[in-house]
This record gives sequence, structure tokens and C-alpha cells, in this order.
Amino acid sequence: MKFDVLTLFPEMFEPIKHSIINRAVEKNVIDINLINIRDFSKDKHNHVDDTPYGGGAGMVMQADVVYDAYNSIEGKENAKVIYLTPKGQTLNQNKVRELSKEDHLILLCGHYEGIDQRVLDEIVDEEISVGDYVLTGGELPAMVVVDSVSRYVNGVLSEGSTNEESFSNNLLEYPQYTRPENFNGKSVPEVLTSGNHQEIAKWRFEQSLITTYKKRPDLLTEEQCKQAEELLKNSQN
Repeated sequence: MKFDVLTLFPEMFEPIKHSIINRAVEKNVIDINLINIRDFSKDKHNHVDDTPYGGGAGMVMQADVVYDAYNSIEGKENAKVIYLTPKGQTLNQNKVRELSKEDHLILLCGHYEGIDQRVLDEIVDEEISVGDYVLTGGELPAMVVVDSVSRYVNGVLSEGSTNEESFSNNLLEYPQYTRPENFNGKSVPEVLTSGNHQEIAKWRFEQSLITTYKKRPDLLTEEQCKQAEELLKNSQN
């Protein structure tokens, strides 16, 4: 999968060049290309913004500069263009899986008071938000999209790694344990050392249900809530 990122601050993307994402890049499983919008400025001072028509605070990124930066991308005709903005659809795991099926994503990072609407209407296919809050720019949300989507691209993670994690079946993940078997007087749940894979799978499902009920009950059906309540009741007896 190819990611092209249109940004005023390409240096901000250094964190995603490490660990799992870096290995995927080295294996040519994903390609991350950073385009500095400022390189397409129309004046010697590299300005990319101007005051908004109609007045108001802040500055607005100029349509022609953003458009020229977009036009520099090879293969843009077959790519999906996503604008990272608080006005967009909130990113969730279903959307992440959907985007992972694309071959080419172009991520547009806004700044200041936003981007001239005319270029957004011209090039953007979809607007995405990473939450109901406002950041100083679209770079952090773009990194979230790259990281979350990349995990579902074949070859980035080992096979099956995403099958049982949080939101994979609309439940939060069960608790995880590793050595030492005893830590500060607390032991690993006995079922996990039993070797009984059927009982382990049952325990993990029940723990996922209980965890989701405690932390995100909005994800559960009424029947699942009743099941979680019964499991909690039984555990206290």
C-alpha cells in the first residue's frame, strides 16, 4: 500500500519511521511518501496561507498551493484522498479495515484555520476525524491513520495478529499475562497455565465480555450486557 501525505511539517512524521512500520517499509509492503506543501508556495517567502475572506481570526491555506502539491503525486487518479479534519467521520476499526483494502491513500493535513473549501471540493473523497477535539494540525491524525491502517495490510504483522485484539469482534481485548508467573504476590490466572486450549478460549471470551461491559458498555447488545452481568455475579460467589 502507498501513502502520500500532504503536509507543511514532514519532519513531524519521524516517529512512524520506526518499529513495525519501519520494517514494513523496508520490506516494501508499504510506502510512505511525504510531500511538503510549502515547496509549492507562490512567493519567495514560502507563504502557503492568507487571511480569510469575510474576516475572522487566523489564516487559511491557499487552494492553488494545495492543488499544485496534490498534482505532483504520481498515480493520484486512482488514489483515495482523505482530509484530516474535526468535521470528518470519526475513525473506528471498521473504517480502518475498509481503508486497508485501498492500494493508494493520499492524506491531506490541514493547518491554521483550515484549507480553502474550493480545493477540498476539487480533490477530497472523504473527511476523517480521530476524535471530538481540535488539534493544531492534521499531522498527528494522519500518523494515526497510517499506523492503524498499515496493521491490516498483508505482510505488516504476523498472520492472525489482529484477530483477537480490541474491536476485532466488537469487544475489547481480554487481559494479557507473561512471565514471571508470580508478581508482587499476584499469580497468573490458573486457566492460562493449564494447557487446556478450549478452556483458555472460553476464559478469554468471557474476560473480553466483562472488560467491555465495564469500560465500553455502549459496544454491547442488551443480551451481551446480561451475559456479562451474570459472569460478574458468578465470579463474586
